[in-house]
Amino acid sequence: MSTDLLGAPRPRSALTRLSTGLYMRPWLLTGLLFALPLTYMVVIYLGSLATMLVNSFYQLDDFSGKIVQEFTLKNYLALLQPGNLSIILRTVSMAAAVTVACALLAFPLAYYMARYASPRAKGFLYLAVLMPLWSSYIVRVYAWKLILSREGIVAWLANQIGAAWLLEGVLATPIIGGPSLSVSFLGMFIAFVYVWLPYMVLPVQAALEKVPKSYLEASADLGARPGATFRNVILPLSFPGIVAGSIFTFSLTLGDFVVPQVLGNSAFFIGQAVLAYQGTAGNLPLAAAMTVVPMVLMILYLMGARRLGAFEAL
Repeated sequence: MSTDLLGAPRPRSALTRLSTGLYMRPWLLTGLLFALPLTYMVVIYLGSLATMLVNSFYQLDDFSGKIVQEFTLKNYLALLQPGNLSIILRTVSMAAAVTVACALLAFPLAYYMARYASPRAKGFLYLAVLMPLWSSYIVRVYAWKLILSREGIVAWLANQIGAAWLLEGVLATPIIGGPSLSVSFLGMFIAFVYVWLPYMVLPVQAALEKVPKSYLEASADLGARPGATFRNVILPLSFPGIVAGSIFTFSLTLGDFVVPQVLGNSAFFIGQAVLAYQGTAGNLPLAAAMTVVPMVLMILYLMGARRLGAFEAL
């Protein structure tokens, strides 16, 4: 206890006593620090997910339009109908294609940033990768709708270089084509790759930064060619970063409804189906059941990613 000039004990303030008590009881300090985020996670986040899961086992009364709170698997059986299965398959296929494309585009850029770029060039590339994230997501999606439209720069450039026939051939291709790129499966794919690419570049670059240069030198000293070094050293050590980036690209594509709504056609994706079931049809239990599908897919995906060591690269 501190003393004054005459040697008398000076009374401690309440703040001092509180800080001393917390210092002597670290478990209490830890509990106070985590109380607010844990309350949010348990009550608001997990609570809302649990409520949604419970609602998925209710059903909508077709006559009254009210939700009947009786346990049933009717909604999950409805997901097995051909229409809903096609929605799930279409969404998973798009998410997988976007993830693969992002990995193929991100790896060369991330490798250059990690191995060859000077500090100044690396800072510029970081800025270039992150700058699209500074603008509105909706604005970027609508910008791509204008770019890919019949009157957009892509069609204009194809006409200028005499490749309009190639563009028309792509648009005439079943499944991926459409009236224009702005209303097609391919247009959605391009927009998705552009929007989620930064989320792949950064984890891959971080994983490549962790690859020791001594490993590459040892591989060269042992007579391995650059291709063998890449396959046996660089790629395995950077693979957790690729998987970590794929968690973002796959999950974000899986649940997105804005890009399919703006650039898509009448073929629904999971996000659009949830919006339609809940907003248009008012069938909240079926919408909740459809929402459980990407949750289950991501749980399985995260379990596989954890086994591949992806969380170490996050």
